[in-house]
Amino acid sequence: MEDKNMSEINKATRDGFGEEIVKLGKLDNDIYVVDVDIGKSCKTGEFRKQLPKQYLNVGIAEQNAAGVAAGLATCGKVPFVVTYAVFGSLRMCEMIRQEICYPKLNVKIACSHGGVTPANDGASHQSIEDMGVLRTIPNMTVLMPADYNSAKKLVKAAADYEGPVYLRFTRDAIPVIYPEDAEFEIGKANKLKDGKDVSIIANGDTVSIAMKAAELLEAQGVSVKLLDMHTIKPLDADAVMECVNETGRIITVEDHNIMNGLGSAVSEVAADTGKCVVKRIGIQDQFGQSAPYERLLEMNGITVENIVDTAKALVK
Repeated sequence: MEDKNMSEINKATRDGFGEEIVKLGKLDNDIYVVDVDIGKSCKTGEFRKQLPKQYLNVGIAEQNAAGVAAGLATCGKVPFVVTYAVFGSLRMCEMIRQEICYPKLNVKIACSHGGVTPANDGASHQSIEDMGVLRTIPNMTVLMPADYNSAKKLVKAAADYEGPVYLRFTRDAIPVIYPEDAEFEIGKANKLKDGKDVSIIANGDTVSIAMKAAELLEAQGVSVKLLDMHTIKPLDADAVMECVNETGRIITVEDHNIMNGLGSAVSEVAADTGKCVVKRIGIQDQFGQSAPYERLLEMNGITVENIVDTAKALVK
């Protein structure tokens, strides 16, 4: 998939999850939602309304939700634990490790409000370390869609996949960049643009930011290869190696701590080659604060301008 034009339509990835999980639940009565009393924010209200027998609300008790989901999985069900990313990763972490990943149970953890998108809610609700924490746990698969349509496709892919999966969604409406018939495969990056001077690898909401930067760079004569690395684990090492061999320069962009996130995962592959420079753009190992989302991105250099400047410096 190359040279996609960005849509003027904005939709939230959490909305894509909410719509797709209803569709999947109607097709398969083994699919359950385990909610922690925040269905309105995480978009499970319609599932509860239409499929009440497949819906469980355990209250504000994420660790309990993980245990309930593990129990459902041992009975052949496909449970989706739904909460905020900061709680679905850190508060549930021990349960995820011991009760879900160690026995490799078929549990999906679907979390909204990833990254600093909670914005004015402050640092306590901004999940900047979740993907890094969970990707270090054996048997865990980590996914983050870049738009509404990819969210729907990756929710289905997660439901079809046998084993633990962490799905990270965000709060705000973002550009729809994929057509409805776009294809997604767990562990395989989507190529949005081909180029020979520099590679940009992004995920989640930052893909649309990276697309704008790539367009500006192309207009200034810099040829850009652009990847949507929607799967953090298992990482598409072949796609990273293609970037290493064809451009030798990689910029990673993410709304996550630059430590142990996408940038670290890409660097782990590139470092073994000894012939590539990787620049990481993301949350600069600092907590967020109560501020507008755009301001928080700017504070951490997650901007079109910074990507452009970083790319031009690398090429020069």
